[in-house]
Amino acid sequence: MTNKLPQLGIAVIIPCLNEAASIRQVVLDVKRHLPEARIYVYDNESTDDTLKIAKAAGAIVRSEKCRGKGNVVRRMFTDIDADIYFMIDGDQTYDLTNMDYHVNALLTEYVDMVVGARIPEKENIYRPGHYLGNKFFNYSLNIIFKSNFTDIFSGYRVMTRRFVKTFAAVTKGFEIETELSVHALELRVEVKEFGVLYSQRIEGSHSKLNTIKDGIAILFVMYTLFREANPMKFYSLVSLVLVLIASVLGYPLIMTFLKTGMVPRVPTAILSSALMVLAGVGVVNGLILENISKTRRDLKRIAFLKFNSPFSSY
Repeated sequence: MTNKLPQLGIAVIIPCLNEAASIRQVVLDVKRHLPEARIYVYDNESTDDTLKIAKAAGAIVRSEKCRGKGNVVRRMFTDIDADIYFMIDGDQTYDLTNMDYHVNALLTEYVDMVVGARIPEKENIYRPGHYLGNKFFNYSLNIIFKSNFTDIFSGYRVMTRRFVKTFAAVTKGFEIETELSVHALELRVEVKEFGVLYSQRIEGSHSKLNTIKDGIAILFVMYTLFREANPMKFYSLVSLVLVLIASVLGYPLIMTFLKTGMVPRVPTAILSSALMVLAGVGVVNGLILENISKTRRDLKRIAFLKFNSPFSSY
């Protein structure tokens, strides 16, 4: 740890829901490995003693009544003022030994987000559905946004103030990590990933992630973010599909017309023509929305640049 690090305000932010079994040890581990940080535990209407235990362990405790991790993270980002934000989960699954190293990496590597890519401590830690979902969504995001993330769902993240304060979260649940990753891609800021040992939940702690429900929500968010971030590409793909369908339907009709001068199956001809028109409209929409999206990204970038660089005095 360098002697300049304590000069920066570091906030460790922990979203929690019914983590009474683990939150005390998480707070104590943070105190041990990153003693200069302020520790905030935001409780999401727990029905156990999470708040009481976190407070007794020395954390600053606050509440967010709107259920969902995304709602909690949005509230934390809004309420807390710091130079560096270190977000972790309260379930005691992440190895916190290298917290100081990762804060230093943020500064010395000149990046705006460090992600702790989970390395399972042993096999079969993930449920089969979670493992397959992680692989699928990581691959999909990297293809769509031309990125190279290895763990977009990691809850272990170190972020600069300017990154956090320009993040306009829209998601409510576990999709929040995906949205954070896309935020970095939209701003085109540097992100660094480090392996972090990931262990099984301790006895008495239970995952709140629903494989099917949250998987569908994450898929919808990825679709929405892709449409908003790359509207020209999105609507071009939609238009291409419409053109292909219209061509398959219309080709036999065109060939018959060229041979006989007659147009058989008029309803099919109308449908094929309508699909072609819709494809054209899709391309025009894409062009218009692409300009709007570019303006939005430029405004976000301008807001990002208004914040002082955390690296200027490091």
